[in-house]
This record gives sequence, structure tokens and C-alpha cells, in this order.
Amino acid sequence: MKTVLHKAETRGHANHGWLDSHHTFSFAGYYNPERMNFGVLRVLNDDVVSGGMGFPTHPHQNMEIISIPLEGDLQHRDSMGNVAVIKAGDVQVMSAGTGVEHSEYNKNQDSLVRFLQIWVFPRERNVTPRYDQITLEKGQATNTFQQILSPDPADEGVWINQDAWFSIGELEAGHEQSYTIKKDGNGVYVFVLEGSVEINGEQLDRRDGYGVWDAAGFDVKASQDARVLLMDVPMN
Repeated sequence: MKTVLHKAETRGHANHGWLDSHHTFSFAGYYNPERMNFGVLRVLNDDVVSGGMGFPTHPHQNMEIISIPLEGDLQHRDSMGNVAVIKAGDVQVMSAGTGVEHSEYNKNQDSLVRFLQIWVFPRERNVTPRYDQITLEKGQATNTFQQILSPDPADEGVWINQDAWFSIGELEAGHEQSYTIKKDGNGVYVFVLEGSVEINGEQLDRRDGYGVWDAAGFDVKASQDARVLLMDVPMN
């Protein structure tokens, strides 16, 4: 088993006033040659957007883009004609493929929006762009790992153009949950959204990241009530 630990305070940070962003991997003005990616997981941004502000229309190409709101309402518009609001409990995916333009704004003037912006390299390039979003059922992740993303349109959650599986776990203090890596050659990047957990004797706190690969699986024990995101992705 191989592992890597990224403590929350070691992430890149950029405060633009309207946008306060922490970067687990190199992004924009933050460059760290040792923090470029975890397998095909290229970007993990922890963004806070001020009321009424956001990202104006901009292009993407050949990237799988996943947005997971943690608080507030995020307004999405894109060149495929999609107009949507996503909020905590929703998961959004956009396969940029041959090219797409979109904008993202905080729908509310008087409150913040917090969301994770995740980029994954695609399995195939130049596919037809595609958009999807789902609302997760409450309680489905209690003391288990609820799958929210996979490579199979018929499977649970949204789907992307990559052999990747994402899951969310809401673990009560003292609960230990096993996770089996989905595919040979994949690794899992664990991101602690809230609370704290222990993996392989390593204590992980809020917004810490921990990668595991060259393993069949691992156990996650909640040191206190915790919410974790698991990203199971190809390492090559």
C-alpha cells in the first residue's frame, strides 16, 4: 500500500475578494510540482463565492468537471442550453469533451455559496459535451459509503467519461467502515469535508486529503462525527 497525506493548511490559497479558494492540487497561480494531481484527479478546489458574484462565461475542453455544493445556491448556465441551480445535496457533472462554455454564480445576494470544483481527466477525448445533475437522498450515506458518481449511466449517481467512482460517507463517531477499491490500477483520494477520521493510523481532520493506492482497500474510522468524500480514480 502506498499513501500520501495533504493537510488542509498545506493547500494553495487565493483570496480574490469575491472568491476565496483553496487548491489541493496546482491550479491558476498556485504551482507545486509535487502537487499536480492524484492519478487522473487533476483539480480539487474548495471554493467560497460571495453573494451575487461568480465565474463569468468561460470555456472548457476535454475535462470531466464535477461540482458538489456544500452550502448555498449555485446558478449554472452553459452553451448546451442548460440553466440550473444546484445546492447542498446535489451533484453536477459536465463532460466538456469537444468544447463547452459555462458560467457559475452565487444565486443569492445576501449569503455565501461553498462548493467543491473537481476536474478529472477523461478516458476518451473529444466526446460530445454532456450535462447532468442529481439530488441525493438524505440518510443514504449514514454509516456507509453512498456512491454518487460512476462510469456507468445505469449505475447509481451521475456518470462521467472515466473509470472513476465517487462516494460520500456520513460516519458517526466511533463507526468504522471498509472501502474496497473498485478497479485494479485505481487509487482513492479521501477528502474530509467535516469532522475527523482515522485511516491506517493517520488522523485526518476537516479538509485534509489522503491518497491510497497499490491496495485492495482500507478502513475509515470516524474519530468524531464526520463527512468524507472518496474519489476512486485510475492512477495512470
